[in-house]
Amino acid sequence: MLNKLEQEEYFYGHKGCGGCGGSLAVRLALKVLGKNTFVVLPAGCMSAVGFVYPQLCFGVNALISPFASTAAMLSGIRASANALNIQDCNVVGFAGDGGTADIGLQALSGAIDRGDKIIYICYDNEAYMNTGVQQSSLTPYGARTTTTPPGDYIHGSINNKKDMFAIVAAHHIKYAATASIGNIPDYIRKVEKAKNTNGTSYIHVAAPCPTGWGIDSSDTVSIAREAIECGLWYLAEYEDGVYKLNQKKHEFTSIKEYLKKQSRFKHVTDEDIEIIKKQRDQKLEFIERMCS
Repeated sequence: MLNKLEQEEYFYGHKGCGGCGGSLAVRLALKVLGKNTFVVLPAGCMSAVGFVYPQLCFGVNALISPFASTAAMLSGIRASANALNIQDCNVVGFAGDGGTADIGLQALSGAIDRGDKIIYICYDNEAYMNTGVQQSSLTPYGARTTTTPPGDYIHGSINNKKDMFAIVAAHHIKYAATASIGNIPDYIRKVEKAKNTNGTSYIHVAAPCPTGWGIDSSDTVSIAREAIECGLWYLAEYEDGVYKLNQKKHEFTSIKEYLKKQSRFKHVTDEDIEIIKKQRDQKLEFIERMCS
């Protein structure tokens, strides 16, 4: 599958941090979607590093939306393309976790209800990284951010990470999936499926941030893979009303080893890890029940 990707680069020369998971997610998706693509990005990492005057790092049509309006602008572009009889184009949005699960959720919900033929990709790095690593509703329990500093009594974030996949699927969307840059062939396959879906598609891709997570820039892909292996990230799809788990049941690797490789979790105690493990088991039980 990888050798079938376009050789042309449509996201090149950006100013992202070394090892940026979000930039990899954008780059790979655009290689699947190709040059006949319109891109919308809200305020966030990818718009900040991709639109640096006088250099535009997108090789396709791309524009920045108001923070809350990514999906609404995608709908507008699709309506315009239809009115102008522009055939076989892709309309895709790339938004971070804050721009998706927090301020952008209303517009996304509306677009799904309308059934517009658009693709919405959330690159989830689990905090507002662009503005200095503040907590979002997708920040996991225990993580250190600038707004959830660990102390004697509260050990980082007390969030229970919002499950955007389940929320989007509950809209009866045409196609939804979770993905990860820790499994690139799976991600590419899902972008291709979204491209060929006649309706709204949503992909939630895990995209580690070395700066915010406190990992080496060379470890982005491996730490994303470890999240899958220890069960803190799952791969699934929702299509035609049916849920499907994309990974076989297996014995999970150590959550503690995964967490302790990241400085954002250096402070967590064994009791915290037990809470995280319990959250993992409850979420996977819920997903497996939907997929059965």
